Amino acid sequence: MKAKENFGGGRALKPNLLLITVDQMRFDCLSVLNHPIVETPNLDALAARGVLFTSAYSSTPVCIPARAGIMTGMGQRSHGRVGYADGVPWTYDHMLAGELAKDGYHTQCVGKMHVYPTRNLCGFHNVVLHDGYLHHNRKTSTSFGEHFDRCDDYLPWLRRMAGPDADLPDHGLDCNASTMARPWHLDEGLHPTNWTVTESIDFLRRRDPGKPFFLWTSFVRPHSPLDPPQAYFDMYKDADMPEPPIGDWADEAAAERGRFDPTTIVGKLPKRRLDRARAGYYALITHIDDQIGRLLNAIQEHGELQNTLIVFTSDHGELMGDHHLFRKGLPYEGSAKIPFLVCDPGGKLGLEAGSRVEAPIELRDVMPTLLDAAGAPVPETVEGRSLLPLCRGEAADWRNYVHGELAMGEWSNQFLTNGKAKYIWFSQSGKEQFFDLERDPEERTDLARRPERAEELAAWREALVRELEGREEGFVANGKLVAGRPVTPVLRHLRRG
Repeated sequence: MKAKENFGGGRALKPNLLLITVDQMRFDCLSVLNHPIVETPNLDALAARGVLFTSAYSSTPVCIPARAGIMTGMGQRSHGRVGYADGVPWTYDHMLAGELAKDGYHTQCVGKMHVYPTRNLCGFHNVVLHDGYLHHNRKTSTSFGEHFDRCDDYLPWLRRMAGPDADLPDHGLDCNASTMARPWHLDEGLHPTNWTVTESIDFLRRRDPGKPFFLWTSFVRPHSPLDPPQAYFDMYKDADMPEPPIGDWADEAAAERGRFDPTTIVGKLPKRRLDRARAGYYALITHIDDQIGRLLNAIQEHGELQNTLIVFTSDHGELMGDHHLFRKGLPYEGSAKIPFLVCDPGGKLGLEAGSRVEAPIELRDVMPTLLDAAGAPVPETVEGRSLLPLCRGEAADWRNYVHGELAMGEWSNQFLTNGKAKYIWFSQSGKEQFFDLERDPEERTDLARRPERAEELAAWREALVRELEGREEGFVANGKLVAGRPVTPVLRHLRRG
């Protein structure tokens, strides 16, 4: 078995594991995928040496449930989080870091966890935490231990470095304002992106050299606020931005109503403001890319890069003006599709370097992939699949599609996609959409009402009925989808727990 080769350093048989996640990065924002604007040379290099997955999706494209998929290896029906809900305890029996710790790994997370209680270790030996600005822990009514002044590690450091009054919203940007950007107002070294890598590098110094390590470097950007350091903003602020795709189904009236709300989900922005927001977003991505290069260089200096398996992905995407839409949560490609690559710099796991895989994958596949690489047992609760066989080019009996969803009020949605086609059902209104992603990757043309696609649409609808059969919301009755059923972001079994 490939994971049992000697990875050197006097440490028998087990590779180090580096999981790098970003928050709210679109799938297409890699220059290796020929993005017309953004530059990501370090990620491009990993893709050239590793395996790039071109049909990776977040099955619950918002922060908390997406991270539940990463950490438990379960689908949303099992982990119970189908929408955004703070303050729900994480009490799972098996989580990624805990399983690796039991298998002899020294485990560390740096950056964003977004769990509850906020300082829940979730199986890690240690967490150096920065979840970003979270509304729920900024309230004066928040309990002492959950208040942002008590549970965050970045903010006390920032105040030591920048002054005792420094705070996260000092630059004036809202944490959900995907429509506005401005340069970071302090020294670049004080940016949370730099801090995350600084702390990750410090772990390399402090780790137990007699054990393999699992390091999760978890960036809070490019999630808004769109606040890149000045040098990175300058790279993009005058770029000739292409127009975003606008589907024939886009709600132009709603877009006009929302155009002046900085935190809007739907809005038709003035071009100058939209271009500035996109410049800030792309700048944050390039800033992260440079800091990833810094981290990889440090791992090389410690003599561990050839012994380390690297997985890079995002919890979800960002619509960034596609179809006049912003933020995440919706089932469209900009929101639900994510970058995903696996790289083994030492070439010891037999991956097909420089290859691309079209099979549909999702975030619940992260945990079994890393456990497989470690040669560690995979708990029965894990529903994802190891990606290593796909990375080696081996034939695999793989899933036919990814089932995604989000409880999101009137926007609540269910979707199925195999990366070539996508079926969407909005559970409150009953509206259906269908896209041919091979011919229309930007989802400009909704085919749901085309008679010639009726049979294909019906087959996807029947597949969703099978996925939702028996769900507590009552989405299915007599073999048919039922619209208008009440939804909640947390399923009953988790609320009971």
